[in-house]
Amino acid sequence: MNLVMQSEPIDKTLVSLAAPGSFAAEQYRGLRLKIERLQQTRGLRVLAVTSPGVNDGKTVTSINLAGAFAQRAGARVLLIDADLRRPSVEKYLGLHEVAGRGLADVLGDERVELSQVVRRVGPANALSVMPAGSTPGAVHELLESPRFESLLREARDHYDLVILDTPPLVPVYDASVLSRLVDGLLIVVAAHETPRKQLEDALNLLDETKVLGIVFNGDNTALSGRYDKYYER
Repeated sequence: MNLVMQSEPIDKTLVSLAAPGSFAAEQYRGLRLKIERLQQTRGLRVLAVTSPGVNDGKTVTSINLAGAFAQRAGARVLLIDADLRRPSVEKYLGLHEVAGRGLADVLGDERVELSQVVRRVGPANALSVMPAGSTPGAVHELLESPRFESLLREARDHYDLVILDTPPLVPVYDASVLSRLVDGLLIVVAAHETPRKQLEDALNLLDETKVLGIVFNGDNTALSGRYDKYYER
């Protein structure tokens, strides 16, 4: 496992890591509490985060949720960038390139092990991250390979929670393929922006028993303004 120096500041939208005392970060802690209840009642260990389309905020949600879980003492949380077509977790985290290997390399080469591509980031290096790795030529073949299933089994043994940032549902079918390997999915929509029809199309691609809920990203209500100053303390 690699300890990684960040070459750039963490993106300010990653409030769970950059501003853990903020009101926005508190909302992700609230989401964490709901997921923790599902861990107890449904044995939830592997969670996918996706969205109907692009720019809905799935990656920001994935990282912030992982960061919220990593705040717990002794937490073992792994965030996997499973969006092999347009990976962006590394960019958001401002990670310095070390070996450049990640998920695609593990799936494409059985000699590459999970521990060789996981990086520790965030305050006190509490969050483990597996970047997407080298750009593959045949994404579907990698995601449908038995190697992915065995990788997630190994991750279950080493981590309390594994979060996958997956591609959006409507443009490609990658997230639908991955849904069979996870315990549940969160669907991120951009508040007041994601078309209802697009959300309906996305939900129709999934097993409804796997969908845990819908996260409204960017829903700036009057409530946040009432508490901003309180959470700046």
